[in-house]
Amino acid sequence: MLRSLVGSEMCIRDRYQRRVRGTERAPMFSRLLTRLSPVHARFAMAAGTATTSAAMYNLTASPAQCQTDLKPLQDHIRFHDSISRTHPNVHILQMTPQLLALHTKIRDGQCTRDDFVFYSNRIMRLLVEESLAMLPFSPVQITTPTGSPFDGYMFKSLLCGVSIVRAGESMEQALRDVIKGVRIGKILIQRQEDTEEKAAQLYYSKLPNDIKDRQVMLLDPMLASGGSAICAVKVLIDAGCPEEQITFVNLVSCPEGLANLAKAYPKIKIVTSFVDPILNKDKWIIPGLGDFGDRFYGTEEDQHGRRVPSMGSAKPL
Repeated sequence: MLRSLVGSEMCIRDRYQRRVRGTERAPMFSRLLTRLSPVHARFAMAAGTATTSAAMYNLTASPAQCQTDLKPLQDHIRFHDSISRTHPNVHILQMTPQLLALHTKIRDGQCTRDDFVFYSNRIMRLLVEESLAMLPFSPVQITTPTGSPFDGYMFKSLLCGVSIVRAGESMEQALRDVIKGVRIGKILIQRQEDTEEKAAQLYYSKLPNDIKDRQVMLLDPMLASGGSAICAVKVLIDAGCPEEQITFVNLVSCPEGLANLAKAYPKIKIVTSFVDPILNKDKWIIPGLGDFGDRFYGTEEDQHGRRVPSMGSAKPL
């Protein structure tokens, strides 16, 4: 949908010349484009000239208002771009106002469970679709109902999902929604919360017998220190699955977890929707969103030990 705004380079530049250049908004818009990566810059230019009323790309707004509206988006894009340059195997969902709004909803400490589940599911669907696009495909020709040939693609190999119990199970439905009859394995790993290292311990695993022949989507919404993910990848490799056939699919990660996982298994692909900047001494992602499993399944007493009215609310910047 949003990608459709990004046409050819020539088309976008033509729109920029006709609608922005020479106006009072041109200096502000040019400064914005220089700060973004080339891909995001092309998206911003296309979206900015589209006939949309979205505040993030509203070219009828004043330069000062545009700078204020765009600041959260710019900050996250710059940080994510720095992560992508450091870890080439890490793919972060393209940051858009919509994705940022979804994260704002689920991170709010006053978000109800129904809203948390609903908006988390929306992000998970985006993640699964993006992850599937990174899998290998083979060219194929089919015949349409009109009797005409059509050249396209089909998945090159079989696929399965593996969820890290329990939070990872929340991502299974998004995978089932797009892959009919997909097989799903389970790995139960528990962080030892009473230890300083928060070491991951394996308790149980059940995987498809032919997992070595499948592309595997490893599902876990949170990547903190990376201990659970590293343990789960080891289980898959020990079961015969090649490292390069594993895609780790994740909602929120942090630089430490990404670095640890990429160092331990440099051939796996990592797809995440957001990278938060801090992992604190208690191995919590900051700003984070609390305990994902507790919030999704409704088993929380609170998110960090006690729930208070001031835990969070949406406030304009």
